[in-house]
Amino acid sequence: MLPVFEANAEGPDAYDLTGLGKGGANIAKLKKNYNKAIELLVELATLQTCFITLDEAIKVTNRRVNAIEHVIIPRIENTLTYIVTELDEMEREEFFRMKKIQANKKKQKELEAVERAAAGVEIPAESENQPRNLLANEDDLPVLFN
Repeated sequence: MLPVFEANAEGPDAYDLTGLGKGGANIAKLKKNYNKAIELLVELATLQTCFITLDEAIKVTNRRVNAIEHVIIPRIENTLTYIVTELDEMEREEFFRMKKIQANKKKQKELEAVERAAAGVEIPAESENQPRNLLANEDDLPVLFN
């Protein structure tokens, strides 16, 4: 909260019973102007104090903004770049692994085909590429009314 100053008049008015002539009127006018000057000075002091307080708050905020812009954001961007790089590397490794597995399976199938050919067992080419039907050899027994 920003500070607010107020003018405070203490003690009795010593010039309350000044003469009715021009001197009394001048003193009354002077008192009025003096009080107005005091009020303006108090308002100026309030505004100046508020200005100094706000200036300090703005400086602190600017330091935080600079820290975020020049330290925190680059650090987060570097972390993101590292994560993306690692994910790309993992994807490449997985792709290479899958290719290696496929190559090994192909070699194994070729070896099995050569062994079958040597043993004289022939399996039609269609059945190698077709999925097996697991239910084809099962007898369907009636479950109801046994």
